[in-house]
Amino acid sequence: MATPRYPSLYQINTRVMTTSLSRKLGRAATLDDVPDAELDDLARMGFDWVWFLSVWRTGPAGQRVSRANPEWRREFEQTLPDLSDDDVAGSGFAITGYEAHPALGGEAALARLRKRLQDRGLRLMLDFVPNHSALDHPWVEDHPEYYIAGTEIDLARAPRNYTWIKRRGGDRLLAYGRDPYFPGWPDTLQLNYGEPATQDAMIGELLRIAERCDGVRCDMAMLVLPDVFERTWGVASQPFWPKATQRVREQAPDFRFMAEVYWDLESTLQQQGFDYTYDKRLYDRLRDRHARPVREHFWAGLDYQDKMARFLENHDEPRAAATFPPEVHKAAAVVTYLSPGLRFLQHGQFQGRKTRVSPHLVREPDEPVDQELKRFYDQLLTVLRAPVVRDGQWRLLECAAAWEGNWTNDCFIAFAWQGPDGERRLVVVNYADTPSQCYVRLPFEDLGGRTWRLRDRLGEAVYDRDGDGLQAQGLFLDLDRWGYHVFDLTPTN
Repeated sequence: MATPRYPSLYQINTRVMTTSLSRKLGRAATLDDVPDAELDDLARMGFDWVWFLSVWRTGPAGQRVSRANPEWRREFEQTLPDLSDDDVAGSGFAITGYEAHPALGGEAALARLRKRLQDRGLRLMLDFVPNHSALDHPWVEDHPEYYIAGTEIDLARAPRNYTWIKRRGGDRLLAYGRDPYFPGWPDTLQLNYGEPATQDAMIGELLRIAERCDGVRCDMAMLVLPDVFERTWGVASQPFWPKATQRVREQAPDFRFMAEVYWDLESTLQQQGFDYTYDKRLYDRLRDRHARPVREHFWAGLDYQDKMARFLENHDEPRAAATFPPEVHKAAAVVTYLSPGLRFLQHGQFQGRKTRVSPHLVREPDEPVDQELKRFYDQLLTVLRAPVVRDGQWRLLECAAAWEGNWTNDCFIAFAWQGPDGERRLVVVNYADTPSQCYVRLPFEDLGGRTWRLRDRLGEAVYDRDGDGLQAQGLFLDLDRWGYHVFDLTPTN
């Protein structure tokens, strides 16, 4: 399957989806029950990838921790006021094995789902959790040397980072999985990347995963970088990702890696073999609602930007509709999804859902659909299906002052797209809480001597403008607060 330069990915919470299907069907649903019509819709909307979150096998130990942890329980009850234990399956990231969960239909159902996706030109992405395993992973019994061990001194010094694990082969004091800034996750155990056998075993897991899907989203991928790992655990290690990505691509050359990554380590992971890395920095700058840092974010070279996964929400972040007021949400979406990189959207985003659902839960609350937001996303997805923004050339544009002393040009973010067939798109956003004016400098060199029609693909505006003026001075814009246009530019003569 050919993939465009700038593909789109749709994230589905698998366990939430199958719980909803179970209620409709009156029986336990599996991956086989994911409707063909829903897959057809995803293909029709222009998605290239579908990420099914939390497909892998989990165990009773993680579920017990999730149900008993009082801090987590409070969060679950805020999400579901009528919470019951049946709603808490345990974290989908406390994995006991990289086989499709039996409750979802197992390996056979996963293979059939992948085939159904392939038949529609869709690729399947699944999870890979490099940093840790579940408490009851078979390796705990068979290969305890794969884990970070602790001492009684460690336990006394950091009781939230270690636990005694009962084993047939003798109890072990092992570390919880964690990052360097927070206490351990008590439903997981920390893998030891200073142990070469651990790295080999995890590469083996990746090779098996690559037989089941087309790509992986790697959870907290930066935690196993040697410097981060040593800072967290005081253990030296060799680089893992260059070996892992190379080995997998020897087996599956078209396999793709996407990293959940923070702390400005995106470039590091791109250099170590990742095709896409989370762009949390852009999200944070959009959330802060200041145009200049957002615009300056796009100064980076396209060799870097093309590998960014751009999002307004995912299962780790608050819902976009709860974070951004409606007019800001739309403006931020235009900036996010009409920039270069992977366009990353989540189930429920189009409908304006406001409640984030923890990966420990298998049910989501009922929420009304925001019809206005849904119409906006329908239009935006139509724009994103166009070849000019999937395979075209992107440029950040300069926005000059509309007149001396008018500072509001600093409120604009503007892009140009040009396709190989000459199709042109102009994206302009007033990312500010004030009306703003500017002249947008257009990068097209053949504007003069013609009249150009600008038709807004996200609104009803249509303007005819003299090409000589556009070439000399740029396009004058006067946009209301949080206003935007996505113009087609076509000559009328």
